[in-house]
Amino acid sequence: MWTVVYIASNRAQAELYKNVLCNEGVLANIRPAGIVSALGDGLYEILVLESEADEAHAILCQHAVK
Repeated sequence: MWTVVYIASNRAQAELYKNVLCNEGVLANIRPAGIVSALGDGLYEILVLESEADEAHAILCQHAVK
């Protein structure tokens, strides 16, 4: 089961965090959370497998501190 671990404010930020998670070995995906413009403006959910949610959250928190 996929679970949301973060909601990014735009597609670029979502792609960045997805890549951070993937580089750490966590399978991640993104999807729009509502209406998104052609430029990618809008909210995006970052999803991981439920079994990796705690690890993903820790990675994202650690990345935010840097």
